Amino acid sequence: MSENATTAGPMAADTPAPSQPTDTSSGADVATFGIILSLSFCHLLNDMMQSMVPAIYPILKDSYHLDFAQIGLITLTFQVTASMLQPLVGMYTDKRPMPYSLAIGMGFTLVGLVLMSMAASYPVILTAAALIGVGSSVFHPEASRVARMASGGRHGFAQSLFQVGGNTGSAIGPLLAAFIVVPRGQSSIVWFSAAALVAMIVLTAVGSWYTRNRHLAKPKPKPRLGAKGEPIVLSRGQVLFAIAILVALLFSKNVYSASLSSYYTFYLIGKFGLSVQSAQVALFAFLGALVVGTLAGGWIGDRIGRIPVIWFSILGVLPFTLALPHVGLTWTLVLSVVIGLIMASAFSAILVYAQDLMPGKVGLVAGLFFGFSFGLGGIGAAALGEIADWTSLETVYQICAYLPVMGLLTVFLPRIEQIRR
Repeated sequence: MSENATTAGPMAADTPAPSQPTDTSSGADVATFGIILSLSFCHLLNDMMQSMVPAIYPILKDSYHLDFAQIGLITLTFQVTASMLQPLVGMYTDKRPMPYSLAIGMGFTLVGLVLMSMAASYPVILTAAALIGVGSSVFHPEASRVARMASGGRHGFAQSLFQVGGNTGSAIGPLLAAFIVVPRGQSSIVWFSAAALVAMIVLTAVGSWYTRNRHLAKPKPKPRLGAKGEPIVLSRGQVLFAIAILVALLFSKNVYSASLSSYYTFYLIGKFGLSVQSAQVALFAFLGALVVGTLAGGWIGDRIGRIPVIWFSILGVLPFTLALPHVGLTWTLVLSVVIGLIMASAFSAILVYAQDLMPGKVGLVAGLFFGFSFGLGGIGAAALGEIADWTSLETVYQICAYLPVMGLLTVFLPRIEQIRR
């Protein structure tokens, strides 16, 4: 009995010791969760400022007497710098991480907003749009990498939380433009440079955390496993072919989304006689549906797999896109929200699927799917602007209605399963 008591003494003394790592771990979890929240908040600010570019198109069109082709060229300029540079940034930072590039990139956005507020000619407008785009191209690959670093292995959760910030910002940007920029004019855009300044301060703190935790940036790639747990070996050609299909699927999704984000307000104003502010509210509803759809797509994909979500979100939206050009105002508003909900559900599934295809290349995958695919949507928007000038916006939506047919390409994707802890 005394032996037990003697033994119990040291054990009792040592009992609190194991709790120390637990507390430390808990503190680390809080710290890394705060990093993800900070990135999501900055993603909100970044995409809010981005979404203001198409939201102020009606002001620019009236003030500078622009045609739809020139509007499309603004979108193209913005998308090329905001999107197509991202894979290059991602490839570079995969090899040479740059912790403070997030804050520097946001500085480009700040300068672009100030220039946009003072622009007195079309070339200056293009330059301002390009600078805002450069800031975005630097932000997305590195921010996605840091979110993954801070995830503690919960990559899906971190990515969805990060993405929700961006989608929310994209939704509220046009609303702020409708109630602040439209009544007060182009010069009021400068007010939003304060958001870029706040983001720079937050991202500087994130960069400090990134510098201290660089060892988390290069986790060991996990093997891909099939449904029965067997290893899946894909050749380089098979991986590249699958990536090409994913980009094509996002092209169809993003060209259609660009047709709504760039020309939806003009369509509602021209066909149904809505005011600019009412049309901006309708655009806000569509962009808000993208937020809900993104969350739903990630949640459902975790439970039933990525491939079924991709099938449904691309091909399943076809009946609604076909109906949109032929219905009245009420159903136009309803269908646009339904289309946004369904189409947005694809992104999380496609991104996670691509990460499984290319483990260890977070920056490249993020740059490719946040950037290059959206840039293709920008090229599509420019082409749609030309078509609208030649014909009408109704013709544009009749043509775009068939883009979801590209969802049939999903049949060529290799069946792989995400590893779950």
